[in-house]
Amino acid sequence: MLNLSNLQPQAGSKKRKKRVGRGTSSGLGKTCGRGHKGQTSRSGGTKGSRFEGGQTPLYRRLPKRGFKNHPFRVVYQVFNLFELDKAKKATGLIKILGSGEVTGPVEVKAHKFSASAKKKIEAAGGKAINV
Repeated sequence: MLNLSNLQPQAGSKKRKKRVGRGTSSGLGKTCGRGHKGQTSRSGGTKGSRFEGGQTPLYRRLPKRGFKNHPFRVVYQVFNLFELDKAKKATGLIKILGSGEVTGPVEVKAHKFSASAKKKIEAAGGKAINV
């Protein structure tokens, strides 16, 4: 019968950790299973996953296409109308989107507005001011 007092791991599931550099009689002393000399015997001795044996790597053989504008891209923090209270604490460039409703006349200052957001704010008697 199986209970907590006689539980044991499955046979072969627990292996001892390989302890290297603990004397020659251990079988993994001296060179610690790395062999003599050469690249792989040294620490950090691999070329990395992208190395292709000295051949020009794939990422350099493929043509570069398109225009990369990421250093100059403009990133806006996006808020919907139902999140206007969160937008009060926001820093950076802010864009207001039109999801949700405006309850009363509100003056909203932001860097950008979607057309639907501007329409809803002005319909409620408020102002959508571009900063």
